Amino acid sequence: MTDIRVLIADDQVMIRQGFAVLLGAEPGIQVVGQAVDGLDAVAKTAELAPDVVLMDIRMPELGGIEATRRITGAADSPVRVLILTTFDLDEYVYEALRAGASGFLLKDASADELAHAVRVVAAGEALLAPSVTRRLITEFSRTSPTPRAPLKSRLGDLTERETEVLSLIAQGLSNAEIAGTLLVAEQTVKTHVSRILPKLGLRDRTQAAVFAYESGLIRPTGY
Repeated sequence: MTDIRVLIADDQVMIRQGFAVLLGAEPGIQVVGQAVDGLDAVAKTAELAPDVVLMDIRMPELGGIEATRRITGAADSPVRVLILTTFDLDEYVYEALRAGASGFLLKDASADELAHAVRVVAAGEALLAPSVTRRLITEFSRTSPTPRAPLKSRLGDLTERETEVLSLIAQGLSNAEIAGTLLVAEQTVKTHVSRILPKLGLRDRTQAAVFAYESGLIRPTGY
C-alpha cells in the first residue's frame, strides 16, 4: 500500500518540525515537505504532489484560506487540505471549509489524533464530528442566512433518497448511522454517497455539509 504523502504548511518552524517528527514516526505516512507560508504551500503542492496538506490559517504572504482555495480549486485536484487551528471555534475555520478544506484539527492534537486525521482526510472522508457540524451549520446561519438559488436548483439532480442521505450527512451522521436511520445496508449508503458527490460537483462529505446548508436543504433549527 502506498504511503500517504503529507505537506506541512505553517509559518512557525517549531510546529512544522514537531508535526513532521510525529507523522514521520507513523507507519504508512510520509512527510514530503514543509511550507513557510501560503504561497510556498501552493508552490510545493504543485511540485511535490502531496495527498494531504496540513494548513495553518494565519500565515504571511498568503493566508491558509486563499491557499486552500487555490490548491483545491481544480475540479480534478486530488489534494485534501486539513486546517490547523488553535481554537475549534475559530471564525476562519468556516471560511476555510467553504474554500474546500476537508476538515480541521487543533494544533495541540496528540500524535494519534494527528495521524488519524491525516488518514481520514486522505481516504476522502470529512473530519467533522457531529458536534462540530452542528456548530458549522449554526455559523452558516449567522453569516449566510439566505440560501443561494443556484445551489438550490442543483438539488433537483438528486433522487429523493439521495436528498435524504445528503441531509443526514450534513447532520454529521456516519454511513453506519445513516444506514440505521434509513433501515438499509451500509453499502447502500456508500453507493448513494458515491453518486451524490459527483452529481453536485463536490469533493467530500465536508463539502456536502456546506452545500446542504448553503442550498437551504438544512436549516439550523434544532442544532
